[in-house]
Amino acid sequence: MSREYPVIAVTGSSGAGTTTVRRTFERMFAREDVHAAFVDGDAFHRYTREELARIFREEPERKDELSHFAVEANLLDRLEALFVEYGERGTGTYRHYIHAEDKPMIEAGYQVGTFTEWQSLPYGTDLLFYEGLHGGLVTAEHDVAHHVDLLVGVAPTMNLEWIQKIDRDIRYRGYSQEAVIDTILGRMDDYVRYIQPQFSRTHINFQRVPTVDTSNPFEVQDIPTDAESFVVIRFRDPATVDFPYLLAMIQDAFMSRPHTLVVPGARLSLAMELILGPLVRHLLAQRRFR
Repeated sequence: MSREYPVIAVTGSSGAGTTTVRRTFERMFAREDVHAAFVDGDAFHRYTREELARIFREEPERKDELSHFAVEANLLDRLEALFVEYGERGTGTYRHYIHAEDKPMIEAGYQVGTFTEWQSLPYGTDLLFYEGLHGGLVTAEHDVAHHVDLLVGVAPTMNLEWIQKIDRDIRYRGYSQEAVIDTILGRMDDYVRYIQPQFSRTHINFQRVPTVDTSNPFEVQDIPTDAESFVVIRFRDPATVDFPYLLAMIQDAFMSRPHTLVVPGARLSLAMELILGPLVRHLLAQRRFR
């Protein structure tokens, strides 16, 4: 589905590596002179960190049901409404959730775990780019995926995803290893219920697979490097993909199934540019010829 104003969503769990995909899109947008409105999924959390802590103190039995993956802990009606409004008119409202690594925001006086005020998206953008947990969510009450023109999934193998999250949350967000592991385990039901099903709806899925031992993700260890990984890329509609071209352009790439391309981890950025660039140009060309 293509709207007047396209919506691109990159969806994946916390620590999955969606930021890497976002940076590839940012470089692509700059090169192609595409003006994008960027929205982070964390902005649609329902509670500040302090509010969540108060709820857990007063109602400890709710801790598992209010993970950031859960529908109840997010303003998914506002997210879905944003995608609808932007697709029709190129407008909408957003805000920003403050993380420990957001140094400029903290220096400006914002507290970690709080939100900025809701504000209007920049005027005159070409498309909306969303990076977060729920870009492909479908429930009885919400169908966020229906309003997305290009849905990209980022889903490393489970152990690698946990290793990446533990490293990030300890290194940049000040959590202890024990606290991060408790979070991972506490929201496992919500991961299975709300996050994993989205990867069956994506147009393209990028799954990073390490070639080193990650059998115990809860021990402190280095994140496998790009050179120690392969990336499995699955296409929902393989008939639209020029596989011979991709195989010729990406050294050491191969196909494992009719809809699946495997590339060395060190060539992921090139693969994303070759795969995603034409899709973005196609979305914008459809808009311009309306």
